[in-house]
Amino acid sequence: MVHSKFDVVVLGAGAMGLAAAYHIAKSGRSVCVLEASPIPGGMAAHFDFNGVSLERYYHFVCKTDTDTFDLMDELGLGDKIVWRTTRMGYFVDGELHDWGNPIALLKYPHLNLIEKFRYGLMAWWCTKRRRWGEVESMTAPDWFRSWLGESCYDKMWRRLLHQKLFHHTEHVSATWIATRIQRIGRSRASLMQEELGHITGGTQTLVDHLIAAIERYGGDVNCAMPVKSVKLTASDEKIVETANDGRILARQVISTVPTPLVADIFPDLSPDEVNKLTAIENIAVVCLVFKLKRPVTGKFWLNIIDQAHEIPGLIEFSALRDFGPHTIIYAPYYMPIENERWHWSDRDLLDEAFAAIQAINPDISRDDVLDEQASRLRYSQPICTPNFLDRLPEIETSIAGVQIADTSYYYPEDRGISESVGLAKKMANTALAKL
Repeated sequence: MVHSKFDVVVLGAGAMGLAAAYHIAKSGRSVCVLEASPIPGGMAAHFDFNGVSLERYYHFVCKTDTDTFDLMDELGLGDKIVWRTTRMGYFVDGELHDWGNPIALLKYPHLNLIEKFRYGLMAWWCTKRRRWGEVESMTAPDWFRSWLGESCYDKMWRRLLHQKLFHHTEHVSATWIATRIQRIGRSRASLMQEELGHITGGTQTLVDHLIAAIERYGGDVNCAMPVKSVKLTASDEKIVETANDGRILARQVISTVPTPLVADIFPDLSPDEVNKLTAIENIAVVCLVFKLKRPVTGKFWLNIIDQAHEIPGLIEFSALRDFGPHTIIYAPYYMPIENERWHWSDRDLLDEAFAAIQAINPDISRDDVLDEQASRLRYSQPICTPNFLDRLPEIETSIAGVQIADTSYYYPEDRGISESVGLAKKMANTALAKL
């Protein structure tokens, strides 16, 4: 028995799913969002962190995030982005160094003049590219070596890549890495001043306004409702079966769930689509967050390439968003689930990361810790290899009226709110055109 019928059913209530549902609802079509988690938002969801509403996984806004700006303008949130001057740094051999502008590059003691020139030229080149050309066929390590030389690559990037990608390091796409450098490089007020932004109140502000708009236009957002399967009927409609034995009829389906889960949900996919989707590898993340009484460095982004510490970096979020007298620090551990640290307890990971914080700022003690938290995400980062788009099946699948995408489809861009809502609008328009 079918319990209800909608023009479009959206699977997943992250930023992409909610934005897609918003555009559909706004058009006057009926839409239903189904989310497995008890709360909406996906990676943009907040939690109560010792009295602070905070993202489980940090987010920031760059000057190039035009899709975010357009959506927020539509929702009446155009004035809710706050821009801040931010700084970067490196921690290596027990010492903290500035990074992110020409003077910091010139002062950096671990590169010679030729290496500094080559690094600066590479960073400048990245900000100017509109197309990547032959870079698309290269791996990141080979591309860095071609620009920087073996010695500079060893000093600046080898450990950073390995601490996030591990055995995938030698296979990751150069374009994917270069696009990340480009995004930050283009978010500047001047050559000397990096400028990043945040949404007032955090990403929950956007999530809440999207849900309110969907419901205002007559759409439904349902949490704690995982989907078991989506099957095609003889009339090309789809029956969406939920874990609580619900059955929903849909003319169109948009899936934003992680691609490793898709094959089990959509049994009518072609063998080629299943093979391509299941071949996408992902690494996990344990994202630690600390609330402290004092700052650690005052730098928003700190890369750690010190051999004594396993954590690849710290994000001092309070350098971007004001938390009054307190400091919020994220410490993300990216890793394959085969890595032994994935099986460590939250307590052990928190202790190891805090040891790195104390090494960076010896004045910080356990008395400065007001709270700490660990969040785990199994499918955090797709492994993007050269020519990655060629490995992906089309978003419009062989099942009539079914579109499938997740963060893999942002390539060469990395995961972000702007990429989510931009792709969501395209998928919504495709669905609407077919109704």
